[in-house]
Amino acid sequence: MSKILIRGAKVLGGEPQDVLIDGATISEVGAGLSAEGAEVIEAAGQVLLPGLVDLHTHLREPGREDSETVLTGTRAAASGGFTAVFAMANTFPVADTAGVVEQVWRLGREHGYCDVQPIGAVTVGLEGRKLAELGAMHESAAGVTVFSDDGKCVDDAVIMRRALEYVKAFGGVVAQHAQEPRLTEGAQMNEGIVSSELGLGGWPAVAEESIIARDVLLAEHVGSRVHICHLSTAGSVEIVRWAKSRGIDVTAEVTPHHLLLTDELVRTYNPVYKVNPPLRTERDVIALREALADGTIDIVATDHAPHPHEDKDCEWAAAAMGMVGLETALSVVQETMVDTGLLTWAGVAERMSVKPAAIGQAEGHGRPVSAGEPANLTLVDTAYRGSVDPAGFASRSRNTPYEGRELPGRVTHTWLRGKATLVDGKLT
Repeated sequence: MSKILIRGAKVLGGEPQDVLIDGATISEVGAGLSAEGAEVIEAAGQVLLPGLVDLHTHLREPGREDSETVLTGTRAAASGGFTAVFAMANTFPVADTAGVVEQVWRLGREHGYCDVQPIGAVTVGLEGRKLAELGAMHESAAGVTVFSDDGKCVDDAVIMRRALEYVKAFGGVVAQHAQEPRLTEGAQMNEGIVSSELGLGGWPAVAEESIIARDVLLAEHVGSRVHICHLSTAGSVEIVRWAKSRGIDVTAEVTPHHLLLTDELVRTYNPVYKVNPPLRTERDVIALREALADGTIDIVATDHAPHPHEDKDCEWAAAAMGMVGLETALSVVQETMVDTGLLTWAGVAERMSVKPAAIGQAEGHGRPVSAGEPANLTLVDTAYRGSVDPAGFASRSRNTPYEGRELPGRVTHTWLRGKATLVDGKLT
């Protein structure tokens, strides 16, 4: 591999430095660097971050290749500055066996735009009745450490306890989609003033909060690790904050769309805003931002949920839930957290690279930008502002809630172990 010299980048938003990549590794970081024959990237004014890691991505393959494939999803990831993604298990067939998780893992290796770490299902078929082959998936070539029935809640307390006990043996983690199903039957949006005025079935905050409360207590009882997917309410923040104060081993994520959008948008009846958990209130959005800033919420995860045109371009009640997010995540975080002064770029690196890599045990990712470390990097033009045009997405799906919206920041380059996957905003 040739040498690459990134000149004048603000590493983690700090003072300008030069970064020399030699092969798959960062060989030197400093001022005034030079290297004979190196490709030079003039990066003055841009921010250099460790490659982003998404702990919550839906790649849809196998089974729903009309929505996304491992290839198109990882191309979208590279476009958004990600060098590793964790692929959720709700595929067809479900990723509940060693064979399926290995298939997804090998597809990621073949395509090479980012590392793909499969997430294994907690229960067989996501049906919540019987534990899946957790040990076999962990021992497989994919080395699964994160397990989730995302899209469905593990609502049976006994099953959840057994899962927590099982993964404790090998240091795994159960990532819970916190949704009490009996409280959300027929739910179409957040339960509140807007749902009452529109006459749409409500998804109450307590449906999320009650499961989180139960699961942190189970994790404390078992002495295991639990991760809360797409936390969305102010009450959930308080429960997680309380659990951490007790020393319970709980981590939590928030999505970019829950940091920016509110249930007021549902008044348009545009199904692009239909998502699970639903968009909440302005009060919730403020609480989520503050919790991400103070560390109560550990990470940002996209919950990238691609759907084909026909599944979203229909009446609200019939529309699928979910939004694509890999290619806009960093811009939304810049707008909601950096430009508001709640986080520095070093804080963004912590919450979008370092901590998600640690939770998922993604080796070689979330590492410091320093000599001897893997060259998994992303370069961001933070001064850029532009309107979101889904026609230019690398994802196979276009269900973004930001179409036509002006957002700050643009990923210009992404490197995976020294190999450029994105150059000047274009995939290699």
